[in-house]
Amino acid sequence: MKKISLLLVSLCLSGLVSAQQSLPVPAEIQAAYAKGTRAATGKPGAKYWQNTANYDLKVNFNPTSRELKGIVDVVYYNNSPDTLKQLWFKLYPNLYKKGVERKTKFNDRDLNEGVSILSMQADGHKLEDKAMRIEGTNMQTAIAALAPGKHIKLKIEYKYDLNKGSHMRTGQVDEGSHFVAYFFPRIAVYDDIDGWNKFPYTGDVEFYNDFCNFKGEITVPKNFVVWATGDLLNAKQVLKKDIAERLAKAEKEDAVIDVIDDKDLENKAVTADQAFNTWKFEAKNVTDFVFATSDHYLWKSTSLVVDPQTGRRTRVDAAFNPIHKDYYEVIDFARQTVHAMSYTFPKWPYPYAHETIFDGLDQMEYPMMVNDNPVEKRQDAITLTVHEIFHTMFPFYMGTNETKYAWMDEGWATIGEWLIGPMIDTTMVDEYGVAPTAMSSGSKDDVPIVTLSTELQGAGSFTNSYPKPGLGYLFVKDYLGDELFHKALHHYITQWQGKHPMPFDFFYSMNEGSGKNMDWFWKRWFFEEGVTDMGIVSADKVGEEYVLIIENKSNKPMPVDLLLTYEDGSTKQVHQSIGVWEKGDQKVSIKVPGDKKLKRVEMGSAHVPDKDKSDNVLSL
Repeated sequence: MKKISLLLVSLCLSGLVSAQQSLPVPAEIQAAYAKGTRAATGKPGAKYWQNTANYDLKVNFNPTSRELKGIVDVVYYNNSPDTLKQLWFKLYPNLYKKGVERKTKFNDRDLNEGVSILSMQADGHKLEDKAMRIEGTNMQTAIAALAPGKHIKLKIEYKYDLNKGSHMRTGQVDEGSHFVAYFFPRIAVYDDIDGWNKFPYTGDVEFYNDFCNFKGEITVPKNFVVWATGDLLNAKQVLKKDIAERLAKAEKEDAVIDVIDDKDLENKAVTADQAFNTWKFEAKNVTDFVFATSDHYLWKSTSLVVDPQTGRRTRVDAAFNPIHKDYYEVIDFARQTVHAMSYTFPKWPYPYAHETIFDGLDQMEYPMMVNDNPVEKRQDAITLTVHEIFHTMFPFYMGTNETKYAWMDEGWATIGEWLIGPMIDTTMVDEYGVAPTAMSSGSKDDVPIVTLSTELQGAGSFTNSYPKPGLGYLFVKDYLGDELFHKALHHYITQWQGKHPMPFDFFYSMNEGSGKNMDWFWKRWFFEEGVTDMGIVSADKVGEEYVLIIENKSNKPMPVDLLLTYEDGSTKQVHQSIGVWEKGDQKVSIKVPGDKKLKRVEMGSAHVPDKDKSDNVLSL
C-alpha cells in the first residue's frame, strides 16, 4: 500500500520545536510554526487565522417530487493574509450526479443530474457560466481579487433533486420523511496548512467546514414538521398553539414531553393551517446547517441543565416513526448522553442549545442533529445514540478536518460510547472494534493512525479511524488518571474550540495541559505500525512475593490486566497502565504478595487488543 511518507519522515525543525519533542513533524506544520499561525506548544499561534461566512438560506422543498430549490446569500470574510482570486465551493449533492467519481457504489436508478446553478452574483455583478467550473463535488469560481481583511457578497440560485435511494448521510427516509443535508453550495475551507480544501467528496471520507453563522428558512407543505440545526424562531407561527406550548414547556423541564403524539398525527393537528409553512431557524458559529422533515413522526422532548454555573439548559429531541419501537427509549439514551458529556466525560458543558435524534437511514452526525437508523438490540440503540451525539464535541465544537484525519473525531466518539454506554446500562460492555484491531495488527492494512484518511484501504479504513485512536485516548486517560486527563483535555478544548486543530496541535496541547511529555506514546501508538501482542513469560515465587514477567512482543504500549487465582479459590486483579512501557522495555516484572499459593495467572481485558492470546494464561 502507498503510504504518506511526508507524514512519517522526521524533519529538522531548525530550533522551532524543543529538543525533547520527538514526533516526526512534516514540512507543512513546520511552515505553520515559522509563519506563527500555530505553535509547537500546541496552541494557536499569535498569527492564527481562519475564514468565516454568514449564510442566509431560503429553501423550498417538495416532499413529493423531492425537488429542492434554494437561494443562498453569502457574505464571505477573508481573514487570511492572502489575496484570493478564486473561490472553491462544495456541491455535495453531486455525489449522486451521473458520471461523478465516487467510492461508494450506488444503484444507477438513484443517480440524477446533480446541482443546477441557475444564477450567481458576486457583489451585485452576475457571473457568467464560464467563470464557474464544476468538477464532481467541487466548483471553482473566478472572482475579482479579494484582499486580506475584505469580504465579498454572493447570491446563488440553485436546485437539485434529493436522492430517494442509496441513502448516504442524506436523502428520502420513507414516503413523507426526508433527511436533507449538504443541500446548499458552500464555500470550502481555506486554511493555513493546505490553502483551499480541494479534496472531492466521494462518499467515503467525511467533511471539513468553517465555523459560520446561518439563517435558514425552509418552506414545506402543511402537516410537515421541520427539525434543523439552530434555534426555531417562529414556533408559534408554524405549529398549532398547543404543540408550540408543549415545545416551550420542554425547554424548561426535566420531564419528557410528548410534543407530537399519536392523536395529533391522527387528527392532522400539528402545523398551522396554511398550504405551506416557512420554518425559520438561526445558528451561530457552527460548521454546517441541515434539516429534516416528516408528516407522520412523533416528537418527544426534554431538557436539562448542562452548565450549573449559569443554569443553561439543552433541549433534547427524538423525532421518529411510531412503528420503530426502539426509538421510544432513544429520548432517554440521548438525555443521559448529554448529561454524561456535561458532567462526567469529557466533563464539559454541552455547548449547544438543542440536539435532535432523527429516525433516519444512516448513522451520521451533524451540528445539533443526528440521523440514526432504527436497530433491533437495545445495546446497539444505546451505543449508536451515544456515538453520534458525542460527535458534537468532535468535530463540531473543535472543528477538526474529518476529510484528512477521521481519527480526530471518530476515535473520540468511540471512547465516548465505551465510557458512557455502561453509565446508561451497567450490564453492558462495549468492545466496538477491539477484536478487529487485534486481528488486523501487523497486516498489510495496518498502517499508522496518522495516515491520511483519503489513503486508507481495507481493514485500516475502519480500525485507523475508530478503535485504534479510541484505544490510544483510553490508554492515556488510564495513564494520567481522570483528574489530570481532564485537565489536559480541557486545555486542548479551551485552546482550539471554534478553530481548526490539526494532529500536532492535539498531541502538544495534551502534553502541555498534562505537564507530561507523552511523545513516547504518541509516536509508538499513532505514528508506527506493529502487532499488538503481549504474553506471560513466567510467575515465580521469590521470597515473600511472586514476580510475574510480562513481555510486550511489539512496539505498542498497552495496559497490563491480570487475574490471579489462588489455590483457595480467591482471586485478585492487578492493573498496570501503559506507563510500565515508557522506558521502552520489552519485558516488565510485576510483584504481588506471596502470602497465598498462586494457581493461575490470566492476562487480558475488553479494551486491550492482544492478537495472540495463546500465551495469556499460565498455570502454576
